[in-house]
Order: sequence, then C-alpha cells, then structure tokens
Amino acid sequence: MIALSLAEIADITGGRPHDIPDPLVTVTGPVVIDSRQVEAGSLFAAFAGERVDGHEFAAGAVAAGAAAVLATRPVGVPAIVVDDVERALGALARAVVQRLGTDVVALTGSAGKTSTKDLIAQVLQAHAPTVWTPGSLNNEIGLPLTALRATEETRHLVLEMGARGIGHIAYLAGLTPPRIGVVLNVGTAHIGEFGGREQIAVAKGELVEALPAAADGGIAVLNADDPLVRAMSARTKARTLLFGEADDADVRAADVRMTPAGQPSFTLHTPTGCGEVTLRLYGEHHVSNALAAAAVAHALGMSAMETATALSGAGTLSRWRMEVTERADGVTVVNDAYNANPESMRAALRALAAMGGAARANGGRTWAVLGPMAELGDASLAEHDAVGRLAVRLNVSKLVAVGGIEASWLQLGAYNEGSWGEESVLVSDAQAAVDLLRSELRPGDVVLVKASRSIGLERVAEALLAGEGEVAGR
Repeated sequence: MIALSLAEIADITGGRPHDIPDPLVTVTGPVVIDSRQVEAGSLFAAFAGERVDGHEFAAGAVAAGAAAVLATRPVGVPAIVVDDVERALGALARAVVQRLGTDVVALTGSAGKTSTKDLIAQVLQAHAPTVWTPGSLNNEIGLPLTALRATEETRHLVLEMGARGIGHIAYLAGLTPPRIGVVLNVGTAHIGEFGGREQIAVAKGELVEALPAAADGGIAVLNADDPLVRAMSARTKARTLLFGEADDADVRAADVRMTPAGQPSFTLHTPTGCGEVTLRLYGEHHVSNALAAAAVAHALGMSAMETATALSGAGTLSRWRMEVTERADGVTVVNDAYNANPESMRAALRALAAMGGAARANGGRTWAVLGPMAELGDASLAEHDAVGRLAVRLNVSKLVAVGGIEASWLQLGAYNEGSWGEESVLVSDAQAAVDLLRSELRPGDVVLVKASRSIGLERVAEALLAGEGEVAGR
C-alpha cells in the first residue's frame, strides 16, 4: 500500500483515533484481516464474524508490528474506530486508487472469471508492474484488500468482481472505478438466487455502466459470441471492443486446434497484427478466456506478438482450477474442484475428453468424479441430468457421481444416456470415491474431479495425489 499516516486514514474513513500517541505514524505495510499475516507497518482490519471476532486479536496484531487497528470499538491499542469496517475499507481503497491513477481493469462473468483474471494479470505483468486479485477474493472485502496492495510503481490493477445479486457489481465498481471492464459470459451460475439469465445479465452489465465515456478512455471488452453480453454495448458510454470467434470480433481466434495433451493452439488476430498461441492450460474453453486477455492487452497498447508470447507462457495461478498432475505410476489427476456450474462442468468434461485421446492411445481411460452444483434452484434437476448425459456423449469411460440427491441426478442422466449403466456409478461421499478409484485406477488413466466448492471434493484429488487411504476431514 502507499504510505499513509494514521491521521490521513482516519480522515479518509471518517474514523475516530483511539489510543494513538502519534497520529503521524505511517502505515507502510499491507492491510490485512488475519492477524497472522501482520507485517511491520500493517493496518489490521478487525471484522466481527459469526465464529471469530477480529477485535479479540487486536493487541496481538499490534504486538506483531501493526501500526494500528481499524475497528468498530476501542481495543486498548492504537485504533481508528469506524461505524463499519467493511465500508471504511472500501473508502480507503477508493482513495488509494484515485491517488495512484492506476489503470483499473475489472472483469466479471458467470464462468471463467478467475482463470481469465490470471491470464490478464500474467499478460499485463509482462508489460508493466501489475497487481491482481489473488484467487477468488472478488467480494466487498477481497476487492479493496487487493486494491490496497497497489503501490506507486503499479501500472495495472486487475480486479475480479463477483455478484450475488443486483447492485453488487455497481457497488464494487464504485469502490475502484475501472477504466476497462470485461464481461466474459452470462450463464446459469447462481441462477437460483437471480431468478433467470436475463437477471444475471442485468447484474453483470452493471460493470459496463460504470465505465467512463469513450472520450475519457473507457473501454468495454465484451464477448462477441454471447448474445446477452454483446447486447451490453447499448448500456455503456465506453468504447466497445469485441472478442471471440465471431467474424466481426475485434480480437479473435482462427485455426483453433488441440494438442494431443488437450491444450489449445490458435492464431490470434488483433487490429494491429497476428500471433501464434499455444496455451499451457487445458481445455478449448480457455480460448475465449485468452481472447479476453488479449483484448485487454490490445486496449493497453501491447502488440499482438507480445501478447501471444505472454499468453503462451501463462500458467495457472489459482488453486484447484484444472490443476493437472501426473503421478509416478502414470495416472493423471485433474483437480478442478474449486467450484462448478453447468457451463464450467461442460467445459471441464470437454477438456477431459480432449485429454482422453492421448490417454486411450496409452491404454488409459477417463474418469469424471463429479459432485453437485449448488444454487441452481428449479433448474437443478435438468442441469445435473444434462451434465450426466454429456459425460456419456463425450465418451468419458466412467462417471463417478458423489453425494446425495443432486449426484443421483447426475448418475441417472448418464445411465439413461448410456447402455446398461456401465458408464456411471453413484457413491455416497468423497471417501467412497477414493476407495473406488484406488481399486480400479491403472497407469494411463485420467481423473477429473469437479463440484461446487461447498462439497469439498478437492479432498478426492488430494488423497489420490498424496497416496493416503483416508480423505482428510473438514
């Protein structure tokens, strides 16, 4: 974070200094919400959660080097007392971003946000110092914490924005006003909360509405292949830059093909030139993500060749997103268990199918270990059934559905699509899945593990890679 005195922070947040001997003491370290992450000169933001109250760790944070605590009550150590820590954190982030004048790139979408954010970050980092959202910290707390990591050297700030309802993205965009806004897609993630794809589009489109006008440098980067996203061009005063495989896309891919390992290659076309790209990521769905990153790079002045080189060198920065690991015995484990929705499930299955070509050539098989997708509302049965059917249509050797009623819908879809039920099996929990796989896996097999985050199916992948017989408890 840029250096700010406690007096300045109190003024920005509307807070009241308590137990502060010298208001000119400067915060020079990061802003943290976990006292274990305190460094010398940090500001510790004390949140009162359902299980833990950060105020109880205030003294320990200051003892560990924090310059002060952002709190809602006096805590016996130097503190800036505010009415709402979350709002104060947002105000601080907004002030820092405004002072820096950094180019803010914000992105949202129903699927692929984190993978695309990681690609954008790596491409821009090759161009100039860049700060980006770690993992999926894309909410009212994670976004300002990321913004506050920016320093005077930061040229680009890449922020992922999530939404649980109407107005959420508008609020986040108000904290860190973006100059470039990227909308990837409008899918069915959280459709049970929103009520329909049209409502999801309303929420995602809040990002382009927040952009400055074209005359002031605003650029809306929109997916030309998604009609609901393309239509958002009418909701913004910013210049529109289209990406995708459509003929009229400003940044597009041609000659898309897959390597034997399941990694996509294509020719990148931009308004300023072309370049050849071979991604280190797995699955054809990453072509669209890469094009979004290339469009941002183009908007910020990078050449097509520079962008293509950076994309070809980019890897996975966030955990449990198509993490591909080959065991010593030749079994490949694909851990994509961070989260799941119908779109990302289909993309992961297609990636598994692409990897299956090389697996079958070596006598291996493909396994899809899938758990429930959450927050689908009335669409849940149909979506789970469709994913189960797709696994069979893609010739996945075996679907292992893990869990209760939603998992049974996955398995039933595969059963009805397949023949004699040999393509699928239903197991009760993660340990049962591990036991089954341990007894049946053989060298050359590829195992995909994917489910909604709340299911914790990453334990299956971790157990298979650790060689342990028990799945760690949660």
